[in-house]
Amino acid sequence: MSDILLRYARTLHGTLISVSEVRVSPDLGIAHIYLSIFPQDKVAETMHSIEENTHKFRGELGTLERHQLRIIPEIVFHLDETIDRMERIDQLLGK
Repeated sequence: MSDILLRYARTLHGTLISVSEVRVSPDLGIAHIYLSIFPQDKVAETMHSIEENTHKFRGELGTLERHQLRIIPEIVFHLDETIDRMERIDQLLGK
């Protein structure tokens, strides 16, 4: 999935998208993918664009992994805010 999103990010010019975590349900039916997006001012529009193209990403994943997976999971994208929380905690501890 990170390769698919890397190719997609190239179309967004100046936006970096990285996959920080993937959680797959026990039945392999749903994949929760957590993304970090940089720069911060493009987070909302990038997440909106990614969510609109979820079916496209799932199709590409199916094409790449069709011989390894019986079921191509539904994909749910989430924004990973771990780095933001860490920075906030560092700022609070610094005071």
